[in-house]
Amino acid sequence: MHSDNQSIDERFRDSRLPVEERVEILLAQMTLEEKAGLFFHAMISMGEGGALSDGDEEFDLPSNVEYVSHRHMSHFNLLTGGSPEAMARWNNHIQDLARSTRLGIPVTVSTDPRNSYSDNPLAGLLAGAFSVWPEALGLAAIRDEGVVRQFADIARQEYLAVGIRVALHPQIDLATEPRWARQLDTFGEDVELTSRLGVAYIRGFQGEALGRDSVATMAKHFPGGGPQKDGEDPHFAYGREQVYPGGRFDLHLEPFRAAIAAGASQMMPYYGMPVGTEYEEVGFGFNRSIITELLREQLGFDGIVCTDWGLINDATVEGEPFPARAWGVEDLTPRQRMRKAIDAGVDQFGGEACPEMLVELVEAGEISEARLDVSARRLLAEKFVLGLFDDPYVDPVEASRVVGASAFIAAGLAAQRASLTLLTNRSEGGRSTLPAAEGRRLYVEGIPEAVAAEYGTVVADPLEADLAIVRIHAPYEKRSTAFENYFHAGSLEMDDETVSHIAQLSTSTTTVVDVFLDRPAILTPILESADAVIANYGAHPRAVLDVLFGRDEPRGRLPFDLPSSMAAVEASRSDVPFDTADPLLRYGHGLSYGAR
Repeated sequence: MHSDNQSIDERFRDSRLPVEERVEILLAQMTLEEKAGLFFHAMISMGEGGALSDGDEEFDLPSNVEYVSHRHMSHFNLLTGGSPEAMARWNNHIQDLARSTRLGIPVTVSTDPRNSYSDNPLAGLLAGAFSVWPEALGLAAIRDEGVVRQFADIARQEYLAVGIRVALHPQIDLATEPRWARQLDTFGEDVELTSRLGVAYIRGFQGEALGRDSVATMAKHFPGGGPQKDGEDPHFAYGREQVYPGGRFDLHLEPFRAAIAAGASQMMPYYGMPVGTEYEEVGFGFNRSIITELLREQLGFDGIVCTDWGLINDATVEGEPFPARAWGVEDLTPRQRMRKAIDAGVDQFGGEACPEMLVELVEAGEISEARLDVSARRLLAEKFVLGLFDDPYVDPVEASRVVGASAFIAAGLAAQRASLTLLTNRSEGGRSTLPAAEGRRLYVEGIPEAVAAEYGTVVADPLEADLAIVRIHAPYEKRSTAFENYFHAGSLEMDDETVSHIAQLSTSTTTVVDVFLDRPAILTPILESADAVIANYGAHPRAVLDVLFGRDEPRGRLPFDLPSSMAAVEASRSDVPFDTADPLLRYGHGLSYGAR
């Protein structure tokens, strides 16, 4: 630390004292600027090989030194990654940087999901060296709290090994609007299953109580982000409205009630604004009736409330303009938005890095320093409880051993296989299409030939094949910007080209279709032509082939209804589960091979 720290009361570093006392000792010594820095939870990048970063031009991020030493910030969402050793080294470097500041407040590192196949960089991260599991929808398809807790405990160990102490998940929204782009990270459409699995998830990351071996969880998106008008997402202005035509607002609170009871340390309100309810028609992050009156006072949550990313200032993503998600308060200045969010009861601004604005609001008398102290106590207390003030460092060698350990990889693959949901399996002459016999001539699409060759002889022409296996993706509409296309929205109907292609293949040879269900696709024409259809929610080709060829059993069950038509989807009420008329396949559907 600096030599001028000699006058600082160091008793807050005494782990024998109660957390509350340590917080008060530290808080009493903090300047307004140091308090303001706590309120910002921004994205951050790491440098090559784990060095401190000079910034990131693509996402317009400043240097690590600028964040920590000059803006007094200490909560960061690690956007980039690398080898486990490099991530651990970076953690240690940034903790050294934090210790060099006046008070030496340690950094809390957070992350979006890192253990699944999501390719949306602002909603999840590619797994890299971490163990790979099905997406949350796949965990829901397994329907086993034990598997969810196992996943969360393994992810916890991997996070801890590299210094990550906050999970920006679970996402416990109910997927009641079939078109919504974010349901891949949910536990599906059923409130009881979502509540049970959400509790298992939180307990796996945090344990029975938050402590030094915990990763704190940030449950989202309060009060439930599923009922989006027309299924559009509120990352974008055209998706800003949440509507409740079925009057089921309270139903969407149930998973959050369970999360609060399970001890979730943090909560994230969504971008959307409620329309036609008793609540103010502004985005949830600005909404006092939602955050203070409902979440704090009625539901009794006293943890950290962090807004979703980018509510205050306009930004750019991949070189394209990305306006602030200030729904209902677009006419306010960034400074006015910040004041409204603080008045609403938030503790942190996700994706923002402008503590000077908060300082100006206090100095102008628009927000009291006492109000800042209320949130600062929560934010500091979590750092103390997690043990960051006592030892924020990790061992790069241990990180290499823990992250992606063989047992963790095997558990993830087992969960991928268990999540696969067999939708149809045509029989002819008393023989079902699946499981298929190994050693046959295979035509494949969407599967590396080297992987397929482990199960049979790969041929280039489907007319020469005994079996065709095709991997496809649930449909979505292309939008105008690159970032919009990370959010798969719009029609759920398969395009004519895909339908015709599957039908043509099916006339050439026995055809099996594996469809990635990040949304409940309308599969009617695919089911009519293919000999068997199986669904995945993030699975390695080898996991799929293991099940198709009988090395393992399909055990997944649909985590939502599959609608039969877009007309049924459009007529359904976005806040009501299982509300599409005459669904093609119902929630819980899933075939097995049975006796063989």
